[in-house]
Amino acid sequence: MSHMFIPIAARSSTSLEAKKSAALPFLPYPENLEGYVGDVGFDPLRISDYVPMDYLREAELKHARICMLAWTGWVTVDMGLRVYPVPEGFESLTSATAHDAAVAQGGLGQIFGFIAIAECVSWLAVSQMLQGSGREPGDFGLDPLGFLTGKSEEEVNKMKLMELKNGRLAMFAFSGVVTQSVLTGSGFPYSM
Repeated sequence: MSHMFIPIAARSSTSLEAKKSAALPFLPYPENLEGYVGDVGFDPLRISDYVPMDYLREAELKHARICMLAWTGWVTVDMGLRVYPVPEGFESLTSATAHDAAVAQGGLGQIFGFIAIAECVSWLAVSQMLQGSGREPGDFGLDPLGFLTGKSEEEVNKMKLMELKNGRLAMFAFSGVVTQSVLTGSGFPYSM
């Protein structure tokens, strides 16, 4: 009984010189982020150790693109832009009050249906990507303005980084604009 606590295995030694995250220098660098555009070593929960990085980047790009569009739509509606003909009773709605009216009218259910179809179709591309098709995360072959056509790899990566940074900002911006709109109860520029 003199040996009440016996360690099961000796702890392996770790190096203090291990590569550290640039974003969080007190944490080790998450190796799975290596080689991805926009990598600053930010994965404090180490999610990339459990979920494929291509899937995570696909999700980040999807949410970033949605928030860039959502912020623009939210603010333009609050500034008075309408798509005509406006259904009766919708003329004075703000972005914050439109949700309940659209649910009651049935329009939001239709939007949900179309989004569900789009998600099912996009899952086919994501599934193929995860099985090694060679498709890049977020690449649906849609570049009608030719932003990436005829560019070097460095220029393409610069464009991808700009999209990521603007998208990351848009995710915060959309959260902020919704919160400010609801708290103030007024339209753009959302002041009391």
